[in-house]
Amino acid sequence: MRLLRMNEDGDVSLEDHPEKTEPYAILSHRWGEDHEEVNFKDVIEHTYRHKRGYAKILGCGEQAKRDNHQLFWIDTCCIDKSSSAELSESINSMWRWYCNSQVCYVYLDDVRAGIDEAEKDTAFTKSKWFTRGWTLQELLAPRRLEFYDAEWNQIGTKESLADKIWEITNINKDFLGSDISLLKQASIAERMSWASKRTAKREEDIAYSLLGIFDINMPLLYGEGAKAFQRLQEEIVKHSDDQSILAWTSSPAQNHSGKLFAHSPTAFAACRDVVRSIQQGQVKPYSITNKGLKISLPLIRGDNKGEFLATPI
Repeated sequence: MRLLRMNEDGDVSLEDHPEKTEPYAILSHRWGEDHEEVNFKDVIEHTYRHKRGYAKILGCGEQAKRDNHQLFWIDTCCIDKSSSAELSESINSMWRWYCNSQVCYVYLDDVRAGIDEAEKDTAFTKSKWFTRGWTLQELLAPRRLEFYDAEWNQIGTKESLADKIWEITNINKDFLGSDISLLKQASIAERMSWASKRTAKREEDIAYSLLGIFDINMPLLYGEGAKAFQRLQEEIVKHSDDQSILAWTSSPAQNHSGKLFAHSPTAFAACRDVVRSIQQGQVKPYSITNKGLKISLPLIRGDNKGEFLATPI
């Protein structure tokens, strides 16, 4: 794992460390324009001080030092994105890296310092950080997560702000604690609903940002567009018998008739209360074949004569 170390003069350097051998802090933030962010090449060549994103790195490094962490990780510059193999490995590892961090700093650059509590509360609620695809896993994975405003003043922690975060994200407080194993108790449809109103710069990242939340690994194929979300659902089905993945809906304006899988997380927007039923006995497995869906479901008689409805279990 490649980590940053900051010197007294504000210079940063990259170091390789085996995972779980060195404690580190980690940053969650919104990306600015690509030309503003400090990237891997900038750190290697020491050409980053003029970039706007350097202030974010400096603030993270100083906060890490105040917390007695000598090492920290930032996605903009700790990954060599010119290497497709490294990028794929990093994205497939990112959930684990956030889980294993000592602390995650959430930097909200759109929450100004020096405003009163009411204004700060409103700014926090409306922060664009809560609308981004990648920040969903960055909210859920770390065991300790701290929020900071634009001047690195602490706003609160994931625990202290749990009620507010619940209101903003519709994620139940049970899943906002330090025990991330509880996430598996949320149905697939419910977890998909958490991402239903989030966006990403690239269409593929809508799917790739959900890998850790569903404990899935798969190769990255930038350029595949919406097919990435299709592949994600296919991988989920291979590893889970949770039938709620089929609970998605589409509006009449969208032509998704006959489709087995959803086109995007937006199709799960109404699934925040979908839970898996508790029944005795093992759920029969289902599978996707070249003929379509193979599944066994109990039938109940419908309202119309000769009509039967299949009910997921």
